[in-house]
Amino acid sequence: MTLDTAAKQELINTHQVHSTDTGSPEVQVAMLSERISRLSSHLQKNKHDYSSRQGLLKMIGQRKRLLGYVRAHSEERYSTLIGKLGIRG
Repeated sequence: MTLDTAAKQELINTHQVHSTDTGSPEVQVAMLSERISRLSSHLQKNKHDYSSRQGLLKMIGQRKRLLGYVRAHSEERYSTLIGKLGIRG
């Protein structure tokens, strides 16, 4: 369920705000979204993995808080981020 270094670097390069950016909310949301999608597919195969389900719910809550932060600071950044990631329907 963890991301390897190459996948992390690709996500960082795709969503970074400036050239040395590795921890902006956009990058954090992108990494959480990737981990959530991988963990969701794992849980579809392993229905009784309750500890992973709890971790998934914590990640979803963290992503929700980060998206709220981005939205409070800039509606434009928020809308482009959810557009890029394809979340929020």
